[in-house]
Amino acid sequence: MQDDIKRAIIMDHYQNPRNKGLIDDERYLQVHNASQSCIDDIKVQMLVENDIVKDVRFDGVGCTICFASTSIISSMIIGLKRDEAKEIIRQYYAMVNDEEYDEDLLEEANAFETLSKQANRIKCGTIGINAMSELLEKSYE
Repeated sequence: MQDDIKRAIIMDHYQNPRNKGLIDDERYLQVHNASQSCIDDIKVQMLVENDIVKDVRFDGVGCTICFASTSIISSMIIGLKRDEAKEIIRQYYAMVNDEEYDEDLLEEANAFETLSKQANRIKCGTIGINAMSELLEKSYE
C-alpha cells in the first residue's frame, strides 16, 4: 500500500471515526483503557449476541493513530463471529509486531503496516484494539 493511501485512510478514520459515541445500554460490555505516556484515554463498548459481534462503540480522547485504528478494527469486526473477530485482532497484533500476517484479511488496517517501526506509537495503535480483545474474552462469561 502506498504511503499517501495509508495517510488518507488513517486521516479519514480519524476525522470521521466510525462507531464513535457510547451507548447507554446494559447489554453492552465496556472497558476503559488509558495510556500512561500520552493523551489516549478511551472507553470501548461491545455487544455480542449469539456469538456474533453486533456492535462496537468507542469514545474518549485519542491521537490520530489511536482513533483511526480503533475505528478501522471496530468496523471490521462488527457482524463477525467472535472467533473471526479474534482472528482479525490476532493478525493486526502480528502486523504491528512485525510478524508474519495475512495482508488480505486486514484490508484497511494495512495502513498501519509500518507501525512496528515506530515503537513509541505501537501503544497508540493498540489501545482500542486491546479493549476490543478484552471485551471479546469477557463476552464468554
